[in-house]
Amino acid sequence: PLTIGETHIIPSTLLKEDRRLNIFLPDSFNKAKPYPVIYVLDGSMHEDFLHITGLVQFFNLQFNMPQAIIVGISNVDRKRDFTFHTNKKDLQKDYPTTGHSEPFLGFIENELQPYIRNTFRTNDTSYIIGQSLGALLATEILLYHPQLFTHYFIISPSLWWDDESLLEKAPALLAAHTARPYFVYVSVGAGEHKIMQRDAKSLYDLLSKNYGNNARLSFNLMPKENHATILHNSLYEGLQVLFPYKEN
Repeated sequence: PLTIGETHIIPSTLLKEDRRLNIFLPDSFNKAKPYPVIYVLDGSMHEDFLHITGLVQFFNLQFNMPQAIIVGISNVDRKRDFTFHTNKKDLQKDYPTTGHSEPFLGFIENELQPYIRNTFRTNDTSYIIGQSLGALLATEILLYHPQLFTHYFIISPSLWWDDESLLEKAPALLAAHTARPYFVYVSVGAGEHKIMQRDAKSLYDLLSKNYGNNARLSFNLMPKENHATILHNSLYEGLQVLFPYKEN
């Protein structure tokens, strides 16, 4: 067998189900050393876990990115977990299980993160990576619980959800922030719907207005990408903002 990580099953009281975690540990993993943690939404083996793990390993090798523990959160029902409640009948019809992001956020804060901290030595750096509905959830976390992560990768966020109600609430939520993340990266593809492009830029503008120089922000309109192709290249370019290549 070719083993690149571990699978952990944790029971969730809040979600009333067991959840599978795919966990990658660095090749030189040292139990006594604290590591950053990268949390990957859509983190199943057949989703984004493998290629994001490979990308991070490449940045460890070539871009002096610190080694990190990668936690892929396998999906059970992403439409249920990544969306907040809506009264829109068309969305309720198209997404019949929708509207349960609040218990999923509780799972992340009160069950998942404590489990990882108790199982491994971690430092104060934590990433969350989400795309599409996953980026909608990452935005919800950023606006309501910014202290949960230091680095937010919000890629092609589905901010159209519930007639853009999260964007409408964003100014008041941001104004009330006392905790701010270290880094927020927002991206969208030029091949995506104009509403997706507009909403992503609006989110970035709101963050810039409210955070000023108190957080490191980056916006990336990717000319060659669409909703299906953007994730890998966007994450590559986002990590380059943090860890630019330098000749040894």
